[in-house]
Amino acid sequence: MEKLILYNTLTRRKEEFRTIEPGIVKMYCCGPTVYNFAHIGNLRAYFFEDILKRVLLYNGYNVKHVMNITDVGHLVSDDDEGEDKMEKGSAREGKTVWEIANFYTEAFKKDISLLNIIPPTIYCKATDNIKEQIDMIKCLEAKGYTYTTADGVYYDTSKFPEYGKLAMLDIEGLEEGKRIQFSDEKKNKTDFALWKFSPKDEKRQMEWESPWGVGFPGWHIECSAMSQKYLGETFDIHCGGVDHIPIHHTNEIAQAEACSGKQFVNYWLHGEFLIEDKGKMSKSSGEFLRLQTLIDKGYSPLDYRYFLLMTHYRKKIKFSFDNLDAARNGFNNLKSKIAEIKSLVKDSDSVDVARTGKYLERFSECINDDLNAGEGLALLWELLKNETLNYAEKILLVSVFDNIFGLDLEKVEAVKTNADVPAEIIDLAEKRIEAKKSKNFKLADELRDLIKQKGYEVVDEKGGAYSLKQL
Repeated sequence: MEKLILYNTLTRRKEEFRTIEPGIVKMYCCGPTVYNFAHIGNLRAYFFEDILKRVLLYNGYNVKHVMNITDVGHLVSDDDEGEDKMEKGSAREGKTVWEIANFYTEAFKKDISLLNIIPPTIYCKATDNIKEQIDMIKCLEAKGYTYTTADGVYYDTSKFPEYGKLAMLDIEGLEEGKRIQFSDEKKNKTDFALWKFSPKDEKRQMEWESPWGVGFPGWHIECSAMSQKYLGETFDIHCGGVDHIPIHHTNEIAQAEACSGKQFVNYWLHGEFLIEDKGKMSKSSGEFLRLQTLIDKGYSPLDYRYFLLMTHYRKKIKFSFDNLDAARNGFNNLKSKIAEIKSLVKDSDSVDVARTGKYLERFSECINDDLNAGEGLALLWELLKNETLNYAEKILLVSVFDNIFGLDLEKVEAVKTNADVPAEIIDLAEKRIEAKKSKNFKLADELRDLIKQKGYEVVDEKGGAYSLKQL
């Protein structure tokens, strides 16, 4: 097996992956804020993390994968101000914040299931871990990292010398208010809320008692507290989208390392955006594409998975329906090719380990080079066309490769042979052949359409031969 090489955002370079505990990977991935449906851009991040997890499993690791569910209200903007996301969802739909959280949590789980994304080992809800968040804030307070203002308890980033190391922030160069709103009560531009006090003139649906007063957790504390609860003070991998680098993940590091005195995470991996003509896909405008939108338009969730497979996770990918159509056509062609090969496999076919081994080695090189699944997909197409491999060897390799791709290629059924096709369909196909020989192409096309209406497709082959595939 090739060494696994991953791009580490912390060092800005590819590194050989080494675990803290032999054979075990502890991985935390930032999950959804469940005040609305996930859009297809959100789902790209979970897809990239799924490829990572599949590659780790392929390499023989036992993966403990933890994902948070942000079901506690936090504020819409990065500057610790604005409207609470859960309250916003509640007002929009006339439901309680708890009902909103439960509904959109289940919707998220359905989406990732449809995309063949392997669920995490542990889902942890922010609302189930308020005590752990308060305990971490108390730890930071005891070590002198906090101060209190009229609206909450804040982290003093000037007390943490390595603040901004993940994002390589030029803190002195940050424009006032560019990243976090600067006010008279905030000591530094980059300071952020650990605990927010409930407004005195407003009753929130989600609020808790704390040593500092009734309120709710800040934007970032849940991930530091819950990841360390389930994975320990230092763990192997932390994932998320690139938008998390300058604020959320930067603040997670500051909280966790100030409290524990140890390195928080060894490898940070971040996925790039899915973009449209108007830019990054976002929920803030209220207009966004859901997976269900694609399904309603006639696409399968795995058409979208195939679309995502074609671009490396660290590159932006432009979404359009033309691009999705191209991906769907490619995926359909792939399934047709596999169906055809499956129909040609004979019981007498044997597998030559030397021939298949060369492809497995090349495949490992692809996926272990920073999860280059797209190159692995190109390799799959190559082997399907390779005439030195027999049909059984090709199907074996398809099965192994699909452990990474997650496209359900094993479920593709073999093309039915003409012997299995009803006599009526065979008769229509033979009449079509005669029509083509007589250059009566109009009749030939009509017969093809009639055969299709009856549930079969004619596949023309070399030398005037044909086969029939059940639709």
